[in-house]
Amino acid sequence: MIAEAVIFVIIPTYNAEKTIAGVLSGIPEFVDQVIVIDDCSLDNTSNIVRNFQHNDPRVTLLRHEQNQGVGGALLSGYRLALDKNAAIIVKMDSDGQMDPAYMDQLISPILSGESDYTKGNRFLHEKELRHMPYIRRIGNLGLSFLTKVASGYWNIFDPTNGYTAIGSNALRSLDFRRLSKRYFFETSMLLELGLQRLVVKDIYIPAIYGDESSKLSNLKALFEFPPKLFLGMLRRIIFLYFIRDLTAVSIFSIAGIVSVIFGSLWGIYHWWRSSVTGVEASTGTVMIAILPLILGIQFLLQAVGMDIQNTPQKDGWGR
Repeated sequence: MIAEAVIFVIIPTYNAEKTIAGVLSGIPEFVDQVIVIDDCSLDNTSNIVRNFQHNDPRVTLLRHEQNQGVGGALLSGYRLALDKNAAIIVKMDSDGQMDPAYMDQLISPILSGESDYTKGNRFLHEKELRHMPYIRRIGNLGLSFLTKVASGYWNIFDPTNGYTAIGSNALRSLDFRRLSKRYFFETSMLLELGLQRLVVKDIYIPAIYGDESSKLSNLKALFEFPPKLFLGMLRRIIFLYFIRDLTAVSIFSIAGIVSVIFGSLWGIYHWWRSSVTGVEASTGTVMIAILPLILGIQFLLQAVGMDIQNTPQKDGWGR
């Protein structure tokens, strides 16, 4: 089945002269074309790729004259692959951490119609997980939960994993202008896929860790990603539950937010008044604050539960 589809591999690269040849050497034979986007490297990356082209005519080199970031490089590769009528586009990094032996597993769910987009997940087996740096493990745990909430893909994990595959029809449905050109790219892809109600599937793919270090700063991600994810969550909820359709999630969300705000403001005001006057609030006054808070939290939990059940699936809502 793989041989019947036109498979492209996109490799964004920057200063990868030590690893790019090894990555290109491992590309499986069933891949039809390989597009390497040199994002204005300062080393010998482009020359190494050009030399490799003599041994493998499938390889195409595209070089940016100005650095556009990993997302910008990948978007250039996506556009070129679509122009060349690729059916499935796989994205690999140039650092040698992504095992090409798992590429067929990444592609198969798309070929079978089970999924529109697949991505690697390094968290599915404890044995390989031990090899992941501890600080990266902790960061991924927090980021994965926030991405679930923002994207609506409650069934996926390891959102920054860059080993991905996407069908051409799904890729064409995305608004490239909304995709980040920097390290938020993979996460922004999930946010856009969620708006289109496309199906995403995790594939177990252990990473290969060597001496290379991640270019994504954990501290940078800690400060930059949460605000973007919060805005993405608001955009998804408003679009899916208030613009495209009104569902029980819409009702529970409004009721929950109004109840929590009312209970909080009522409680804060009367707490302040009691502290100023020295007169304790009555039991009834306290209950007027507590009951809306409890009900509001219950409404919001109900909305979250229904949102989890609404995770995009084949033949589900919006498909």
